[in-house]
Amino acid sequence: MSISAKKDDSLFESEPYYEAQGDEITLFEAAYKNHIPILLKGPTGCGKTRFMEHMAWRLKRPLVTVSCHDDLTASDLVGRYLIVGGETQWIDGPLARAVRQGAICYLDEIVEARKDTTVVIHPLADDRRVLPIEKTGELLKADEHFCLAISYNPGYQSVLKDLKQSTRQRFIAIEFNYPTTNLETQIVVQETGLDRDTASMLVKYAVMTRNLKGNGLDEGASTRLLVHTGKLIMSGIDTRVACRTAIADALTDEPDLLAAINELGTALF
Repeated sequence: MSISAKKDDSLFESEPYYEAQGDEITLFEAAYKNHIPILLKGPTGCGKTRFMEHMAWRLKRPLVTVSCHDDLTASDLVGRYLIVGGETQWIDGPLARAVRQGAICYLDEIVEARKDTTVVIHPLADDRRVLPIEKTGELLKADEHFCLAISYNPGYQSVLKDLKQSTRQRFIAIEFNYPTTNLETQIVVQETGLDRDTASMLVKYAVMTRNLKGNGLDEGASTRLLVHTGKLIMSGIDTRVACRTAIADALTDEPDLLAAINELGTALF
């Protein structure tokens, strides 16, 4: 499968590489057909964003992705008045733009955004499928092709940043996890060009770090980090150096834990 490419900022021309782990593709297509919003749950770097890109390509819809953060407000999503050429004009935010054009809107790590953003998506995530724009008085009806998807990492979020039931129960939930070792090895080979034996050892290393979760690490090495490591190796970086910089140093700054993770890498490679 080819590397993903876009015709413009949001529409994919070629297929983003994605290996299904279960029935997530079928579930997403059924939800899309029935105008049901989707919640993706799973650890960082396990393939949720790539899955969204793949589904946008399969459904032939534009994809508008918003990476949520602490300073993201409802106005950032919906839009605001701006001075353009000396005149005040309303400029749609990414959510309003997606609603108008019938795109798939993906709010990545939704719980990182400010609480007022959650309230904004509620009318879009039930049978109303509308976006009230208070500053203009417009009640924006979603295009029939519009789809709302959000994601979060339930194992990483604090209680203060968990999703409220009033939000959760508007979505169907598709759970993601790291792929099986064989599938993850295949993904690393496909994404990097590494030989299978080296890719398999990288996956084994990642599994070791994941076993440290809760014993000093918030998260183990993700599939994304393995791909980064593989690309460094393919660019001529020594395997142990690549593992240290792309995995160990990326996971922690704690000296003892860092030494332990590096020792695991040294033992394997």
